[in-house]
Amino acid sequence: MQGIEGAVMGHRVEIHYCTQCQWLLRAAWMAQELLTTFQDEIEELALKPGSGGIFEVHAGGVLVWSRKAEGRFPDIAELKQRVRDQVAPGRDLGHVDRKRKAEADAGGEAS
Repeated sequence: MQGIEGAVMGHRVEIHYCTQCQWLLRAAWMAQELLTTFQDEIEELALKPGSGGIFEVHAGGVLVWSRKAEGRFPDIAELKQRVRDQVAPGRDLGHVDRKRKAEADAGGEAS
């Protein structure tokens, strides 16, 4: 996306969470983690209250996490990788990427 003077603008991230389930604190913590990690890539992060057990994360208009589809909440490192793939493809997340690569090399077992 480009701004007025041709400058590249950041991406929008949305975290849609269930108020009935009291998941605001979880959503806010994940928002803080994403804003800290992607401070140059995320222009806007919205917390969207909902109901019915919803917990979804959209980055750049793409659904990157759905609690319903995955059957669980994301690990923060896993969420950062999925958001990164949308807002900053190719960016190295340092220890997060090294840990995931080590787990994959070990056949999915934690090292």
